[in-house]
Amino acid sequence: MHEGTVTDEFAMASLNAAKQQLRTAMKHRLQAMSPESVLSQSSIVFNKLKTFPPFIKAKRVSVFLSMPGGEIQTDAIVRHALASGKEVFVPYLHKNPVTSPALPVRVMDMVRLRDLADYEALTPDRWGIPSINPATVHERQRVFGGPDAHHSQSTLLDLILMPGVAFDIDPNNGAIRRLGHGKGFYDYFLSRHSSKSAELGQQESPVLLYGLALSEQFLSPSEGAVPVGPFDQPLDGLILGNGEIKSPPAAK
Repeated sequence: MHEGTVTDEFAMASLNAAKQQLRTAMKHRLQAMSPESVLSQSSIVFNKLKTFPPFIKAKRVSVFLSMPGGEIQTDAIVRHALASGKEVFVPYLHKNPVTSPALPVRVMDMVRLRDLADYEALTPDRWGIPSINPATVHERQRVFGGPDAHHSQSTLLDLILMPGVAFDIDPNNGAIRRLGHGKGFYDYFLSRHSSKSAELGQQESPVLLYGLALSEQFLSPSEGAVPVGPFDQPLDGLILGNGEIKSPPAAK
């Protein structure tokens, strides 16, 4: 084994250990929050988002569906986006049809909600997250589907509203960093979305990535830093439960 390979593996192991340590610390912090605080902050984020130009302009929006606690609740956002005539896409996790040791076993697609009744008919999974019925996926427009009647093969998103465990701002360059739950679903999805965008010749209009976070999920410099690796994409912005909107320097 080459020395460089050993060094790379050590660096990756150290990065993963640092991420897991922060996830554990954040889990304890978020468990201490009251449901009232989560709902209050979620309402503030929703009201900010309603008048937020990137959200208003977006036609195709991906919205994560929330766990019952410990993160921004997106129910009002989904309902408003549907009522506004937006095409609303939500995460769908499934077994990777491509089997390879280098690829994840389970992957994420984004599938479209038909309407409000469709959204309200979703049933919660074991984490309490409303989930798409796998039997209906083939009937839906989706980012990595088609060719089909919905033109899934040419479907790209305008805006992705992303969850996370922790967020911060890189003091060196102002980049907004995100720590996910550790499964890599969004990392792999964004890589595939970028490739599809290039194949369709639409890379000049990249999808916008905005995090939605409780104030407790945002780390100040004195609280530490979000560890990131080569596959962790910085965000275009972050909307916090105290009403603040964080943007990287280029976007301000």
